[in-house]
Amino acid sequence: MPLVTIDVIENVFTPAQKKEIIQKITDTMVSIEGEALREVTWVRIQEVKEGNWGIGGQTLDAATVHAMARSGQPA
Repeated sequence: MPLVTIDVIENVFTPAQKKEIIQKITDTMVSIEGEALREVTWVRIQEVKEGNWGIGGQTLDAATVHAMARSGQPA
C-alpha cells in the first residue's frame, strides 16, 4: 500500500491547505491504483523547521516562500 511523504517548510501551509493536499494526493493515487486501495493509501506531511531547508545555497523560511508565491518568481 502506498505511503506518500511530502516535506514542507513549517508555517507555510495552513491546516486547511494541508487537509486539501492530503485529499488531492490521495485522489491522485487512487486514480492510478484503483478505488479499492483508497482506505490503505497513506499521505504524510512532514514539516521541516524554518531555516533547515535550502535551495541554491540559500536557506528558506516561511516568509520567503510566501513572498515567492505572491510574486510568482523564485526568491
